[in-house]
Amino acid sequence: MNQLKLFIDLTRLRKPIGYMLLFWPCAWGLTLAYDFSDNFESYFFYLLLFFLGAVLMRSAGCIVNDILDKEFDKKVTRTKNRPIASGKVSIKVAIFYASILCLLALFVLLNFNHFTIILALGSMPLAFTYPLMKRYTYWPQLFLGITFNYGLILGWTAINQEIDIIPILFYFGAIFWTLGYDTIYGFQDIKDDEIIGLKSTAIKFKSNPIKFLITCYSIFFLTILMIGFVMFFLNNINDRVCNEFQLFFLSIFGNCIFTNILLSNKNVKNW
Repeated sequence: MNQLKLFIDLTRLRKPIGYMLLFWPCAWGLTLAYDFSDNFESYFFYLLLFFLGAVLMRSAGCIVNDILDKEFDKKVTRTKNRPIASGKVSIKVAIFYASILCLLALFVLLNFNHFTIILALGSMPLAFTYPLMKRYTYWPQLFLGITFNYGLILGWTAINQEIDIIPILFYFGAIFWTLGYDTIYGFQDIKDDEIIGLKSTAIKFKSNPIKFLITCYSIFFLTILMIGFVMFFLNNINDRVCNEFQLFFLSIFGNCIFTNILLSNKNVKNW
């Protein structure tokens, strides 16, 4: 039971917001691409696959992050008790866990078309090099946005097997969505990060974070409006397009609530 508890702590399974932030973009891309005039079985099947993939890959990513950040985590109050940093889980065992999770994620991925599989495999270098970015640039949150929202493209190609202007626009906007929320998240570690020499957008914009966050979320919502324009005016307007657009907004409703709560209940300047 102790090993199970350590595994859960290592993969952050008690904190579902992490894998939900990875899952939501997948759901957005899938919802935009799917033809809801047909049956819903395939939609929910792909939705389940993306959810399983998000949980597995986020768990593996947490392990890789903790391996690479082991020495830094020991010096940060919030992370010093993590299983690897505290020595409760060895590097060898952690690599074994991460390998099993990646193998399971591969089994999930093989249920998609060839184009989506190739695109997904192409994102692996991004997923496993992100933790290194905070050592070299003040923009690790930007790299996280590029990585975490890649599933939006995969959600689209899972149905259409080609890339269109719509998922590209939304992918661009979603990067700023992540840039915003992860900057907020980074404020809790500012003092420790500055001492040990790590970088983040929270540190870069600590003197005026609200202006930066407003810019990020403004770009995000502007891209949503642009997607609406493309769907309604550059495509043929029909019932399918209308239904897709309604379901698309329904799929981002949870994110809007999340964002509003995050920005209204936290005084960023005092973090």
